[in-house]
Amino acid sequence: MEIRYEKQYSHHLGRDMEFKIYGHAGKAMLYIPCQNGRFFDFENFRMHETMAPWIESGRLQVFSVDTIDAETWSNTNGDPRWRIERHEQWVRYLIQEIVPQMINRCRETNHEADPKLMVFGASMGAMHAGNLYFRFPDIFDSGIALSGMYDSELGFGHYMDDLVYMNSPVHFLSNMPEDHPYMDLYRRGQMIICVGQGAWENETLPATRRLDAVLKAKNIPVWVDFWGHDVYHDWPWWYRQTGYFMTKLLGEA
Repeated sequence: MEIRYEKQYSHHLGRDMEFKIYGHAGKAMLYIPCQNGRFFDFENFRMHETMAPWIESGRLQVFSVDTIDAETWSNTNGDPRWRIERHEQWVRYLIQEIVPQMINRCRETNHEADPKLMVFGASMGAMHAGNLYFRFPDIFDSGIALSGMYDSELGFGHYMDDLVYMNSPVHFLSNMPEDHPYMDLYRRGQMIICVGQGAWENETLPATRRLDAVLKAKNIPVWVDFWGHDVYHDWPWWYRQTGYFMTKLLGEA
């Protein structure tokens, strides 16, 4: 498996940021680690082994990035406005600094004129993945989100402002008009959202149901899949879910 390490200064975040690229060709995936996670978690938690058949066959290349959750969503005692502004800086870092590199790499390796990207995450990474997909469907045309929450309550409680609203899909999708141009992009996309009904899914399960209700009301075709009562919130099930859903998006390994 081809692996490349990068360390680059982010103008949006004002500091060096690290990431890794796995693979030599194929669909480009943005991998968001779990809460407070680092770019090396993709490898340390062995998710690269689960995705290896698609990576090594040239059907997938993964950009695994750092979160700044410790400053933003996890920092629940901090000033909420500062935290959400800092989160927006991270979003701009991803969209304006990482995404262009992903697109350029697809143009070089796949010879695509206008490549679209995939996004992936589990737990809080799923929250970020879902948020990025619904905010930027012109960039991300597919994704997998496992065991996530999709509103702002997790990090911001009852606090709401314009930026929190923009990062809370349950809220902004509920109010999106039928003629919004994103609606057509959603209906052409392939987003998969999955949650178990077992241990430690007591918050993510109702959160996923809330999002599912909004998607159905808006006629947005996202595959929301509820797995069994034995399916718990941890890596062994995320490996199994990832392998299953990757075959649906990229074909058999």
